[in-house]
Formats: sequence, C-alpha cells, structure tokens
Amino acid sequence: MDLEKIHLSIEDARKLCLGILSRQNLSIENASIITEHLLDAAMCGYEYSGLPKLLQLINNPKWVKKTSEIKTIYETPISKLIDGGNQSGMIVLEKASSMLIDMVEKTGIGVLGVHNTWMSGRSAYYVEKIARHKLIGIHTVGASDLVAPFGGARPSLGTNPIAMGFPSNPEPLVIDLSTAAFPGTELDFYALLNLKLPSVVAMDEHGQETTNALEAKKGAILPFGGHKGYALALGFQALAILAGLHLIPDREYGYFFFAFKPDLLMPFNEYEKALIDLIDKVKKTKTLKQFSEIRIPGQRGQKLRDLNKVNGIYLDQKIYKQLLSI
Repeated sequence: MDLEKIHLSIEDARKLCLGILSRQNLSIENASIITEHLLDAAMCGYEYSGLPKLLQLINNPKWVKKTSEIKTIYETPISKLIDGGNQSGMIVLEKASSMLIDMVEKTGIGVLGVHNTWMSGRSAYYVEKIARHKLIGIHTVGASDLVAPFGGARPSLGTNPIAMGFPSNPEPLVIDLSTAAFPGTELDFYALLNLKLPSVVAMDEHGQETTNALEAKKGAILPFGGHKGYALALGFQALAILAGLHLIPDREYGYFFFAFKPDLLMPFNEYEKALIDLIDKVKKTKTLKQFSEIRIPGQRGQKLRDLNKVNGIYLDQKIYKQLLSI
C-alpha cells in the first residue's frame, strides 16, 4: 500500500461524493448520476477520473454559471440535437445516451449530438452502457483547446477521444482512447501533486518539450502518434460541429454519438459468435518474450471493477483532504 494514499470502501466513497455534491445545489438525481460515474471510473482503475475529478468539476468556472433544462432543439425519427443547458456533461450525457438507446431500440439506428455542456467524464462509460443494450455505440468528442496540432506551437484542439462499445459475451468489448499523448484530466492532477510527466507528451509555452506539468499547462499537450493523432483529433472536432459546437459562444465542447443494432446487417447471434471468435483468436496470438499475454481493450478495467466493488479504492491523501475541506 502507498503510504500517501488512503483506503475507502465504495460506500464511504459514495457518501463522500454525495456529501460534497449535496452542498452544490444539485438535485439528488443529478448528484447520484455524477457520483456513480466517478465511482465507476475509480473502480475500473482510472484514479484521476474518479473522485479527484470532483475538484476539477467544482473549480471549473462553468460550474457556477446559470443552468437551464436539457432540451432537444432538432430531431428526426433517427436523430436528436440536444442543448445541455450548461449542466455538467456527466449529467447531460447520461440522460442523452438513454434517449439514444430508446431511439435505436425503436428505429434500429440513431445519431445524437450534444452541446452546451462540459466535462463528461469517461467516454467508455457511455458506450459500455449502449453495448449492454445489445447495440453498437460509437462516441467522439470535440473538446477545449489543450492539444497542439502536428507542427503547431500552441493548442487549438481538444484531447478529442473516441470510444466504441460492442455487445459481446460475457462482457462488452469497450475501446476508449484519446487522440492526445496524455490525458487532460491527469495533467491537472500531475500539476496539483507535482508529479513528473512522461517524456514526449507535452511542451511548454516556448514550444520546448517538458516533463513539468505546470509548464505544460501553459503550453500544450502533443497529439499521440504525431500527424496521425492530429488527423483523428481534427476529424472528431469536425463531428463536434454536427453536435452543435458552433452554436454556443465559447465553442469548446461537442459530443457526437452513433449507435445501431447489429442485426441491421446480420442476425445478432451470428454477429456475437464472430466477435467472440475474433477476440479469442487475438488472445491466442503468440506473445513476444517480454509479454505474458495479449490484453483486450477494456477487460482490465472490467476485472478491476469486480474486485474493487468488494475491496474498495485508494485515494491520494492530498486529494482526500481537499475533498473533505469542501
């Protein structure tokens, strides 16, 4: 055990989250939505996307701005464009993804865009939810400027992740990755805890590579894979326009969803068997000497979730003290 971390049961962590959010003028429903999202991230092993994200949430200037009701501003039988009313993205996307699931279960296919919301948490959370309804889900984000384009000296793109969820047995196949070389959420907490960044993931305000998180916050995160990550980030920002990114003054966030039933193309059982066979084939690939197994995206988090539901989670003491002070 790390002596700088404390152990919390899941129930104690839940009480801490709800205790903080109950003081933030949120309804019980909305406080619970955020709490369960953060707890799931923590249980899946994404420490800084768990309880520490409460600090990011509450300290964001948007948190104290006026909110309005979530509303659909344009729709067809297979699409919706949603204005999130400046409410937290974890609240808005939880409700929007439920709308998408309802729509796709009726029509077979659906597209949904969300704007005027922010800080949505883990993209995997939503596509896994979609996949558990036996639907294939794809989710992309166009976010605030943290990442420099390939060859650029200043940030002009978001970390712009893509997530995909595929129904399978016994667990969905969930893929979630950022187009940035380092997560934006973790950058804030590396700065807070004075941790050193990995090499070749960020640059300072002068365009020089840095491992200092505070200097990186003044500069930019780099795209992963150079020009390839940059190209993907630009594409996802373009999809964010369809989500209504250009309809709000700061133009920071646009969330795009696409979901459909596998049986639009083949019987579900045929699709599921072929996917299970594919995963099995990949896992049986002969490994290099330095590897003990082939890991499938998302499975580590799912296994950790099962363990940590029982065993609880660990939280940095500095973060814990700040949360208690709130």
